Amino acid sequence: MPLKKTKLPLSLLTLSVISGSALADITQQVEDTLNFYHYGKNGAVKVDLNTRYENVDQDRGPQKTANANTARLRAGLLSPTFHGLQGYAEYEGNLAMQEDFNSTRNGNTAYSTVADPEKSELNQLWISYAGVPDTVIKGGRQRIKLDDDRFIGNVGWRQMETTFDSVLITHSNQQIFGLTVNAGYIGNVQTFTATTENIEAPILNINYKVGDYGNLVGYGYWLDYTERENYEKSSQTYGLRMTNYQKPGDSLKLSDNYGAVYTAEWAHQQDYGHAATGYDTDRINLMGGFTAYNFTFQGAMEQLDGKGVNKTFDTPLGTNHAFQGWADLFLVTPKDGIRDVSGAVIALLDRGSVVLTGVYHDFTDDTAQLHYGKEWDFQATKKFGKHYSLLAKYAYYDADQFGTDTQKIWVQGNISF
Repeated sequence: MPLKKTKLPLSLLTLSVISGSALADITQQVEDTLNFYHYGKNGAVKVDLNTRYENVDQDRGPQKTANANTARLRAGLLSPTFHGLQGYAEYEGNLAMQEDFNSTRNGNTAYSTVADPEKSELNQLWISYAGVPDTVIKGGRQRIKLDDDRFIGNVGWRQMETTFDSVLITHSNQQIFGLTVNAGYIGNVQTFTATTENIEAPILNINYKVGDYGNLVGYGYWLDYTERENYEKSSQTYGLRMTNYQKPGDSLKLSDNYGAVYTAEWAHQQDYGHAATGYDTDRINLMGGFTAYNFTFQGAMEQLDGKGVNKTFDTPLGTNHAFQGWADLFLVTPKDGIRDVSGAVIALLDRGSVVLTGVYHDFTDDTAQLHYGKEWDFQATKKFGKHYSLLAKYAYYDADQFGTDTQKIWVQGNISF
């Protein structure tokens, strides 16, 4: 599939031309301005600006090549803590500076999809109470991220994130028991396409730190969608997870320069609540690898079972872009399930400020009899201190018996305080 010429926004190049000393001076002045002190605890004004160019080129079908040039702003006010109480309010808005794409909300269905609609919304509005020892109670519209975001996440890759109208109780006592418990209830989902889905969803996640060997997690999620068009997304899921890997560089140290990484996870899912179709399916998630100096090498297999239409293992509240390829062909599990066998190499350079990632995927159905396709993913990120970053990212899905050849290119710049 031929590559097509693209235009990159000049704003993404700004960070690369600012000198180190000037950037440090500006950053300190901004930090001093945005943070304030009152009643003995810090409050803050929070700002996050993310500008991105995304190109989507698909080989078959009527869709034209998509070009999305967007800029997303989040601006929030965090109150000081007073007698254990703290509040936060945050606005989120996305501007489409080039709209040759189908955002799912703009009606441009002749183009391939880039799910970043030009919308603005109240992204977060919550109040928390930390007056109980080792416990935080938070209620309102909030960001929730559990484990690796596979089941409950904020879909943080997209410009507009997913947040939850919910109550979440977090109890953590790491020094004595190494235990963190998250228990909550979700009443509405404010999705990354700026729509609202009604749901009744108790959630429970129990995380126990097993010394230096990793974390043992048990979880249960009961998702009951209450609008007819979403009934079939309802499900109940139970699972166990053991892992020592959260981010590049994590490992079980075997020596000064070598370590081991692993994940072993199993989950069971079946119909629940308003789901009209009875089913039961499983998920298996295995990863093993090692670290050597600044490099991490991983091999993995994730399988989500499928037994027909509306009988698949699904994760409708997860950050699914992070799984089964960045080209996003498998955000919803195919009716015959999916088995993703992958290998990854991650390099941490320049004291961790540069991260290079390469991933190869091979996709089949859950029996490995039907070959869906294969995919190559590459990403480079560069951080400039705590507040500035640049990203370049590429994905190419080579279709066999599922979907169509798909190429995606991203260039992104971020400023966050």
